Amino acid sequence: MTHDAAVRAGRALRLALLCALALLFLVPFYLLVRNGLASEAEITGADWTFFPSHLRWENLTELFDDPNLPMGRALLNSAVIAVATTLGTLLLASLAGYGLARIPYRHANAVFYAILGTLMVPAAVTFVPSFVLVSSLGWISTLRGMIIPTLFSAFACFVFRQYFLGFPQELEDAARVDGLGYWRTYWRVVVPNARPVFAAVATIVFVGAWNSFLWPLVIGQDQQAWTVQVALSTFTTAQSVNLHELFVAAAVSVAPLLLVFLLFQRHIVAGVERSGIDD
Repeated sequence: MTHDAAVRAGRALRLALLCALALLFLVPFYLLVRNGLASEAEITGADWTFFPSHLRWENLTELFDDPNLPMGRALLNSAVIAVATTLGTLLLASLAGYGLARIPYRHANAVFYAILGTLMVPAAVTFVPSFVLVSSLGWISTLRGMIIPTLFSAFACFVFRQYFLGFPQELEDAARVDGLGYWRTYWRVVVPNARPVFAAVATIVFVGAWNSFLWPLVIGQDQQAWTVQVALSTFTTAQSVNLHELFVAAAVSVAPLLLVFLLFQRHIVAGVERSGIDD
């Protein structure tokens, strides 16, 4: 076999492997759509069909008309929580990361290591004190009770600090020559040139906030404060399980995450590469 033929064979093998992995990755999404548009008999029947003989789009209407499950309200709550958490985390973590990377301070490293140390504290340790604090503030079954305690992320702070350590110093020096201080340099120079890392962190935080279950379950005790994940859990705790409604609800809850990932997938890898995590 010639060298060119071996190269072509290797490329074909890699392509076949990637296609197989892609199909395997798509199987859960196929099952969500297939079962979400099927009847109960087609889901539980012994004879499996690749797709339902009749697409039951009325399953979607049935989901949002269910009086026992405020799915529309749950989607709205999850969207508000995820967007607010993402924006708040980006602001707080980027400011902290920029301050630790650029503002001279003798204890900057000690503060940074203290922040990293919080990553080693199990969430279960802080869960009860956080609940007691939120309860004492009267924030049970409120959106602020589910958003504010989760705004700061030590991981996001770490990523931003690593990125800003490698940020071109010349750009900031030019801004200071023009009379800009740290605050205006951050907003006018650093932020516009740090879009990839902002997009990467935003995607990670958004997905985490959207998929959060335990904290919204404990804080959102009123049905009108439920999030999507809490609403989905009601399908598995009921005495009778409505399978087609469960699958269509899961498909609806996954759709925003797919949209966010498709919009920012290029920035995720670019942001991680530029953050200097491997350093």
